[in-house]
Amino acid sequence: MPKATWNNAVIAEAPDDDVQIVEGNVYFPLTAVKAEYLTPSQTVTQCSWKGSANYYNVSVGGQVNKDAAWTYRAPLDAAKHITNYVAFWKGVRVD
Repeated sequence: MPKATWNNAVIAEAPDDDVQIVEGNVYFPLTAVKAEYLTPSQTVTQCSWKGSANYYNVSVGGQVNKDAAWTYRAPLDAAKHITNYVAFWKGVRVD
């Protein structure tokens, strides 16, 4: 069962069948992410085949990991399967 952790807190956890693996990143369904650890960021990036990625800051124990999570709210057709899924980086550990 994949789990995302940062600062000793479990940020997301989901059964293997519920996650999507894209380009080596584990995408968790939004329902498997603990919303209390995420705050929206103003950062938006573009991917040529997935579309616009919107970012979140991950906040745990008074520390903030800026833009450490991202999602595709309205991805391009090739990435529709990760609509409203969240992936992590910047030190968020995914096991």
